[in-house]
Amino acid sequence: MRNAQPETLTLDRVATPVGEVLLVTDRAGTVRALDFADYEARMTRLLARHAPGAAVVEGRAPGRVRAAVESYFCGDVRALDGLTVTTGGTDFQRSVWKALRAIPAGETRTYGQLAAAIGSPKAVRAAGLANGQNPIAVIVPCHRVIGANGTLTGYAGGLERKRWLLDHERRA
Repeated sequence: MRNAQPETLTLDRVATPVGEVLLVTDRAGTVRALDFADYEARMTRLLARHAPGAAVVEGRAPGRVRAAVESYFCGDVRALDGLTVTTGGTDFQRSVWKALRAIPAGETRTYGQLAAAIGSPKAVRAAGLANGQNPIAVIVPCHRVIGANGTLTGYAGGLERKRWLLDHERRA
């Protein structure tokens, strides 16, 4: 489409018990990215892939979206379930991210279980790579994926945060 205006996304900053989160939404109130402030460069790189050409301006996310994020961190671990998210990515990546959202709060899955859930049981490594490219942390709960032996494995927000998120969800 010629002369189309670049999409404008809003970047909000929300305080949480494990550090400030960056919450990016579009005009419709759809979440486009969420990451921890100390990983802003990573979020910016992922967002450029998922929303190329978008302008990001500081502002406030829609009240219902911001309230859901705050409620989650205050103990309502199901508060994020109703939020709408939009990403770019391949069909495979989006299927992994959809499967992540199907993991109930307080539960975990292995990378093998995640690959099986999308009908590609041999694509364990690819599912792991897709998990790592998720631009919407916590809402698309990549922290709920663990190693085959039950250990906490890599998390872009850091293993201490991953441990906190899982403990937070289990306590609720």
